[in-house]
Amino acid sequence: MTSGPYSSTPQINIFGRVNLKSNIKNKQNKTTHMSGIIPQVVQLPIVNFVVCQLFALLAAIWFRTYLRSSKTSSFIRHVVATLLGLYLALFCFGWYALHFLVQSGISYCIMIIIGVENMHKYCFVFALGYLTVCQITRVYIFDYGQYSADFSGPMMIITQKITSLAYEIHDGMFRKDEELTSSQRGLAVRRMPSLLEYLSYTCNFMGILAGPLCSYRDYITFIEGRAHRRAPPGASGQDDLPCESAEPSPNVAVIQKLLVCGLSLFFHLTISKTLPVEYNIDEHFQATASWPTKVVYLYISLLAARPKYYFAWTLADAINNAAGFGFRGYDENGTARWDLISNLRIQQIEMSTSFKMFLDNWNIQTALWLKRVCYERASLSPTIQTFILSAIWHGVYPGYYLTFLTGVVMTLAARAMRSNFRHYFIEPPQLKLLYDVVTWVMTQIAISYTVVPFVLLSVKPSFMFYSSWYYCLHVASILVLLFLPVKKTQRGKTTHENVQLSRSKKCDERENSLGQNSFSTTNNVCNQNQEIASRHSSLKQ
Repeated sequence: MTSGPYSSTPQINIFGRVNLKSNIKNKQNKTTHMSGIIPQVVQLPIVNFVVCQLFALLAAIWFRTYLRSSKTSSFIRHVVATLLGLYLALFCFGWYALHFLVQSGISYCIMIIIGVENMHKYCFVFALGYLTVCQITRVYIFDYGQYSADFSGPMMIITQKITSLAYEIHDGMFRKDEELTSSQRGLAVRRMPSLLEYLSYTCNFMGILAGPLCSYRDYITFIEGRAHRRAPPGASGQDDLPCESAEPSPNVAVIQKLLVCGLSLFFHLTISKTLPVEYNIDEHFQATASWPTKVVYLYISLLAARPKYYFAWTLADAINNAAGFGFRGYDENGTARWDLISNLRIQQIEMSTSFKMFLDNWNIQTALWLKRVCYERASLSPTIQTFILSAIWHGVYPGYYLTFLTGVVMTLAARAMRSNFRHYFIEPPQLKLLYDVVTWVMTQIAISYTVVPFVLLSVKPSFMFYSSWYYCLHVASILVLLFLPVKKTQRGKTTHENVQLSRSKKCDERENSLGQNSFSTTNNVCNQNQEIASRHSSLKQ
C-alpha cells in the first residue's frame, strides 16, 4: 500500500468513500442500469483510513504513557503532536497536505495583521473560501463523484478550528464580558496563541484525519495537564471543582468505543453493501414495489448507511481519549466521563422522536460550531443561515444543498408541529408512549427522505427520488408552515432566559474560583451543559 495521491490504491475520505482510478469499468463501480446517473462512488474496505487511525491510536497511547504532562513540558507535547499530525497528513495525501499548512498559516497571519477587532470576519471568509476553492477543484477538475485525494475532509475540520478560534479570540480580547453569553465567556481566549500552539491545535495527530472539533481552551488545558484536576462530586454538591487528583484512566472508555467501532465496521462491511441507497431510484423497484415497501426500504437503506459514520467518529473519539483528551469530569456516582468531544450519541440518534433531536445527537461538535459561529450571531433568519453555512462547509455537490434546503423546511415544520400538538400528549403515560412511537416513525422517515440527495450527490438522481415520492414530505411541510405557525409564547421565552441566567451565574461562580487566567475544563463543561439545555428548550418552542 502506497500513500501518495497518485497511487493505484483507492483513496479514502473521512466518511469512508473511496476512489477507483478512472480506467476501471463502470460495472465494477455501480450497477449497469444506473450507469451515467450515479457518481462513481463505491464502498470498499477503508484500508488507508483504518491503518492511519490505528497508528494514531498507538501513538496516542504512547503519547499519554511517555509524554504525560507531569513529566514533559508543554512545548515538547505541542511539537510532538504537531509533527505526528503532519506526518499522517503527508502519508495519506502527499503534497496535498500542504493545503493544511497554507490555510492555517495564512489564517494565522490574518489574526496577527488585521487585529482582534475584525480578524474573525476575515478569517471566516478566507478559511471557508479556501476550503470551497479546494472542494471545487477536487470535484470539477478531478473526476466528478470520484473521491480522489480527498484532502478536503481534514480541511473541513481545520476550517472549523480556525474560525472557532478567531471568534474566541475576538470575544476574549475585544468584546466586553457583559456583551458575551455565558457560553462565549467560557470559551473566550484572552491572549494570542503562539504559532506552535496554533499549529498544534489545528494539525495535531489526534484529530487531523477525522476530528472531532474541540475548543482551543479545552485543547490547551489538556496539553498543559490541567484537565484532570477536578474532584468527584461530594456530599456538599460542590462537584467539578479544581483539585489535585490522580489523572483518571481512559482505558475503559477507549475499550468500549473500540468495541462500538468493531461492530460498526462489521455492519458496514456486511449489511450496508446489500442495502444500497441507490436502489431507492431503481426503475424496476419504483414500478413494482408497494408504498409500504418503499417506505421500509428507504428507512433500512439509510439506517445501513450510518455505521460507517459511527465507526469513523467513534474511532476518532477513542484516539483522543487514549491520549488523555476528552475528560469531562465526574458524574454523580464519581465515575469519570470521557465524552467532552464525543461527536455522536448512537442510542439517541436511533431513538429520536423529533428532527431536532436527531440533529442534536448527530455530528455534535459540528452542530456546536454552527451554533457558536452562526446561529448565536445571526441577526436575521438564524435557522436558514445556519443550514446554508452547513451546506457550504460540506462541499459543492448539488445533493448537499438539496439536503440542507429540505432540512430547513423539515426543521421549521417539525418545530411548528411540536409546539402546537405535543402538550396534548404528555398525560397519561400511555398516550405519551403512543405519541413517542408515532413521532419516532415520522422522524425516521423524514430524516431518511431528507438525506437521500446527500448520498446520491447529483441533481438528476436526487430529483428522480423525490419525484418518485411525489415530493410528498416537501408539500406536507409547506402546508404545515402555512397553517401551523410556530407559537412564540412569552412564557417560553422567559423560561429560556431564566435557564440561561441561572446557568450563566453558576458558570461565572466556578470561573471566578479558578482565577482569571485559568484554562480549566470546568467552564466548558458548564458551556456544553448549557448549550444542550438550550437546544432541548428550543425543541419545546
